Amino acid sequence: MEGEQLSTIALITFMKSISIIFPVCISLIILSAFFEGCYYDNEELLYGGGAACDTIQAKFSTDVQQIINSKCAYSGCHDAATGAGSTVFSDHASISGKSGRIKDRAVVQKTMPPSGTTALSDAEVIKLKCWIESGSPNN
Repeated sequence: MEGEQLSTIALITFMKSISIIFPVCISLIILSAFFEGCYYDNEELLYGGGAACDTIQAKFSTDVQQIINSKCAYSGCHDAATGAGSTVFSDHASISGKSGRIKDRAVVQKTMPPSGTTALSDAEVIKLKCWIESGSPNN
C-alpha cells in the first residue's frame, strides 16, 4: 500500500511538472517559428548578383562620370553648390572616394537617386557596379 502511495505521489508530481513545462515548450516552438519566418536580408548584399563584370568594361571617363553628372551631381544634389550630405561629386577622386557608399546606395539598396528623380537604368547600375568592383580606376 505504501508503495502505491509513493508511485501515486510521484505520478502527481510528474504531472504537475509536465503541466508547467509543456506550455513553455510549445510557446518556445511557436516563437522560434515566428522569428525564423522574418527574413529581411538583402540578397545582393549577401550573394552579390547581377551581370558578370568580366564581360563589361566600365570606364570612368566614358561611363561612370557621365552617369554621376546626369544622375547625381546636378543642381540641388551632389554638385559643388549644394553638396547634399556633405558630398560633392566633381572629379575622379571625389567619386572613387565614395565608391563604397555609391555601391551601397545606388547599386544594392537602389535608394539613390532619390525617388522623384530619374532612376538609374539597369545598364547604368551594372556599369557602376563593375567599375567599383574593378577598383574604381581612373580610366
